[in-house]
Amino acid sequence: MRVAAFAAGMILSAASMLAVDIPRKAPELVIQLPDGGQKLLSSYRGKVVVLEFLFTTCPHCQHASQLMTQLQKEYGPKGFQPIGVAFNDMSKMLVPDFVRDFKVGFPVGYAQREAVNLFLQNPPENALHVPQLVFIDRKGVVRKQSLPRNDGDTAAEANVRKEIELLLSEPAGGASSKAKPASTAKKGS
Repeated sequence: MRVAAFAAGMILSAASMLAVDIPRKAPELVIQLPDGGQKLLSSYRGKVVVLEFLFTTCPHCQHASQLMTQLQKEYGPKGFQPIGVAFNDMSKMLVPDFVRDFKVGFPVGYAQREAVNLFLQNPPENALHVPQLVFIDRKGVVRKQSLPRNDGDTAAEANVRKEIELLLSEPAGGASSKAKPASTAKKGS
């Protein structure tokens, strides 16, 4: 009986470490640019934003960035803006080659791993698979994000398109009454 209670407690504890608050106001994020400048996430308020937290050396991230470039061309005129944030070692040096080699057509900068974990509500001791996608509505509210141990579904093209189209369909002043906040992980679930 004690073993079962202990196991149940461990499962609940692990589940709570993976839970994030959805929806939530997107915290400010400073994105360092390779040219020495910086961009604030809040400067994109009014647009539907997909943040792609990535490793420049990750094939899945490279593919996701190429998809985001395609979607930027398609949905950009409607108010969509992807933003890449690299956080692997030596990102500052690797981002320019990443953008060039994979023909990335949206802003890509870098941030420290600690800032990324804080933004994603991911405890530093938890593994974090990349890419991590975060969908932010026009009001600056995180509406959906990848799970820390991303299974790839969130970054699948059909799912990304569906989420972007949902957020773009909402009035610029706020969420439509028909649209429910989408989430991958909710606190307490």
